[in-house]
Amino acid sequence: MSFLGRGAPSPAGGVNHERIEMAINEIDMVSDVFNRIVSSCHAKCISPRYAEGDLNKGESVCIDRCVAKFFEVNKKVGEKMQSAGASA
Repeated sequence: MSFLGRGAPSPAGGVNHERIEMAINEIDMVSDVFNRIVSSCHAKCISPRYAEGDLNKGESVCIDRCVAKFFEVNKKVGEKMQSAGASA
């Protein structure tokens, strides 16, 4: 089933506006996470003086580690929030 209503037909036979709104919110959240990763890891790993068009080995490794750490922290924060929400 799709967020855009292409799976099962909606009860009114038209577009399911609630699902479209959910999809738009999800796209906004994913875009925000992507932009924060790019901003954070670019500032940390890539020199403002571009010497060449491609990333060098050190920059590439730094970017890989930065993104991995970003997702690991997001995962841990999400788990803490879920456990705090479950106990509340």
